[in-house]
Amino acid sequence: MDERKDQMKHDEQGEGNTGETNHKSTYEIRKEEEERAYQKKKQNEMSDSIEESIQYWQENDGISPRMNDNKNTLKQVLGLGESFDVTLREMVLGGKHVGLLMLSGFAKDEILLEVLKRLTYLSPDQISEHALKSYFECYIPHIQVERVEKMSAVINKVLSGMSALFVEGDRAALIMDTRSYPVRSPEEPSLERVVRGSRDGFTETLLTNVTLVRRRIRDPGLKFEIMQVGRRTQTEVCVVYIDDIVDKVQVDTVREKIQRIDIDGIPAADKQLEEAIINKGWNPFPLVRYSERPDVTASHLLEGRVVIFVDTSPSVMILPTTFFDLCEHEEENRQTALMGTYLRWVRFAGILISLFLLPLWMLMVIEPSLKPMGLDFIGPQENVKLPIILQFLLIELGVDLLRMAAVHTPTPLASAMGLIAAILVGDIAVKTGYFVNEVVLYMAIAAIGMFATPSYELGLANRLVRLLLLVAVAIFKVPGLVVGTTILIVAMTIHRSYNSSYLWPFIPFNAKAFGNFLFRLPLLVSKKRPSFNKPRDNTKMSDNPDGEL
Repeated sequence: MDERKDQMKHDEQGEGNTGETNHKSTYEIRKEEEERAYQKKKQNEMSDSIEESIQYWQENDGISPRMNDNKNTLKQVLGLGESFDVTLREMVLGGKHVGLLMLSGFAKDEILLEVLKRLTYLSPDQISEHALKSYFECYIPHIQVERVEKMSAVINKVLSGMSALFVEGDRAALIMDTRSYPVRSPEEPSLERVVRGSRDGFTETLLTNVTLVRRRIRDPGLKFEIMQVGRRTQTEVCVVYIDDIVDKVQVDTVREKIQRIDIDGIPAADKQLEEAIINKGWNPFPLVRYSERPDVTASHLLEGRVVIFVDTSPSVMILPTTFFDLCEHEEENRQTALMGTYLRWVRFAGILISLFLLPLWMLMVIEPSLKPMGLDFIGPQENVKLPIILQFLLIELGVDLLRMAAVHTPTPLASAMGLIAAILVGDIAVKTGYFVNEVVLYMAIAAIGMFATPSYELGLANRLVRLLLLVAVAIFKVPGLVVGTTILIVAMTIHRSYNSSYLWPFIPFNAKAFGNFLFRLPLLVSKKRPSFNKPRDNTKMSDNPDGEL
């Protein structure tokens, strides 16, 4: 009998456990179904912007007065709880439930600690019915604070490094600029070194670059218009100009083109922005001037140019520009007028040599009758195994490989690599009869002319032109050189940099401006701003005579 009771008791306990197990399984099944529905909804999301993503999850772009609703939206849109650097610090301050949203990598601890230290001393009787208003007007000891009412604005600001404060019961949030970007100190750019002059250069931080220009131009007319480009990257782009000098039509055109860009992002910064608004085709010549020097940028702003800064880029775009602008260097302005003119002539001669020396030499080798008197020694004196054109093409390829290898080679090994390439490869290639001494010599001179070109982009474009001219001369001889050069000039003439002639002041010809290019004039003699970019105020000095460049 006792055994039977024990069995019945055991069965009842078993039935009870089974019911509990069934109840738990039902709960787990419901949670699994909810998780599957959430994952399916997440996978089906095809939002092109933060605004669309927020509307997809909460049907509007507003901030909810309930903290849990805001947390759910931040989880689904911003990755709260999934991305380790997205932090929401929930606290009770002044009797109100608040949440501080930030990206831990950008947040500046000192500022946030000062803000929180002040708010923790508040008692509920010090906070009015509108707690957010009280925090904003009285109790947040920070300068850069703003109130926003859209969740998309909050997320955009937080992604740029700011912090957001949500308050339970309010349909708005406070945005505090507590950013602290990783930044290196300004140093002289390697591509624009000068013997005399400042040693500071732009960095990858937009605010630092803006400050470097402000330091040189203390003019209230200097304007910095900021906007964001890229649906996903939200890259900050800043259009800079001096209001009473620049052509306003040009500024409006640049601004509209930037605002019309519809692309995921521009992680390559200014170069991708240039392709999006200026150089959209296959033109190899740069239609903007890049600079990493604040003094060069300030000089062009004073001439009435438009400058575009892009966050994360240590260089800026200057437009409009001309071919002759790209041939000038800041070093010329750091010397006397006479020495600056001499340096300019030497540099321009190097650019011409990099373009035409090799095609002219090969033409005289192919057509010995074209050699001037007294230059009969020009040309190979012995037979070689490879045609001249093939030698040039191989050496061009070798120089490009050497340049790219130098970029990827650690500095201590770069010199050794150059010696190996120059002595072993070059010398042995000549001794074995594959190359002519003169080919190596003239190719080296042309390469030096290319490296002496101030604009790196222009040097690469000139190299491509030289290759095309070499091929044209090898196939068509004299007509190839003449027609190739003519096509080059015509192509550069029809291309325009923001509605400005690329070959100004040569085409259209402006004698006075062309003279200013050939000669580096003394400071007080150059009294007018360049006219090709249509400045509103073309005078640099109040006592200038009438007329313009």
